[in-house]
Amino acid sequence: MKIIVAIKQVPDTQDVKIDPKTGTLLREDVPGIINPEDKNAIEEALRIKEGRDDVEITALSMGPPQAEDALREALAMGVDRAILLSDRAFAGADTLATSYVLSIAIKKIKKYDLILCGRQSIDGETGQVGPQLAEALGLPQATFAEEIRIHGKRVTVRSNFDRVIRVIEMKMPALITVTRPVNIPRLKTMNGVLRAFRDKEIIIWTRKDLKPNPLRIGINGSPTYVRKTFVPSHSRDGIVIEKQSTEAAKDILDYLLEKSLLRF
Repeated sequence: MKIIVAIKQVPDTQDVKIDPKTGTLLREDVPGIINPEDKNAIEEALRIKEGRDDVEITALSMGPPQAEDALREALAMGVDRAILLSDRAFAGADTLATSYVLSIAIKKIKKYDLILCGRQSIDGETGQVGPQLAEALGLPQATFAEEIRIHGKRVTVRSNFDRVIRVIEMKMPALITVTRPVNIPRLKTMNGVLRAFRDKEIIIWTRKDLKPNPLRIGINGSPTYVRKTFVPSHSRDGIVIEKQSTEAAKDILDYLLEKSLLRF
């Protein structure tokens, strides 16, 4: 059984900063991490592999050269091989162009039974790449998975849509997007890190390797674009009361009375 896990390196949202003049993301010195739900997808693939000798897991990512860090982490977790799709021509891609390049790469891989993706990335939160990728490959798909069970050539997926619990069965090959409740990703081990850097390599495919339609990649292949990104401004001043318990409560009450904000 061959599993492909599509992952993305994203900025750590705790350290994200935006240029107030240009409205663009300041990526300098911002650490990159594996998108959290993509890490759940990796973990789910590893769980499927446990106790089986016939499972091979490939981590696939599109991004700049520094995305190798995310793939190294995937290898350290236990993934068998990693492929990075990296070319300046891929830059500026929206979800449609991204899913197209990923689909070309998966067609080049040829043999696969299951594709796992995170539900959405924390930098875009569109949830579109997984379904678009399934459509591009002509695969049955299940989204928002909280439980996955493999039985023979079929897979059963349990998804939670708030008020509705959906259970569907699909014939493989198929694509599934997972959510955080599906599992708790394992931590890297020292031996895993050593193997990731000593025994395994990252395969890099460029535009020349994939031979995509130039009108469907990067900015040229992206019908959507971000017009403006900004940090909300606060027009009202606030006060900070650095006291404990009843003293803080008294100061708050005095302030509210002083500003006539309470009515009796």
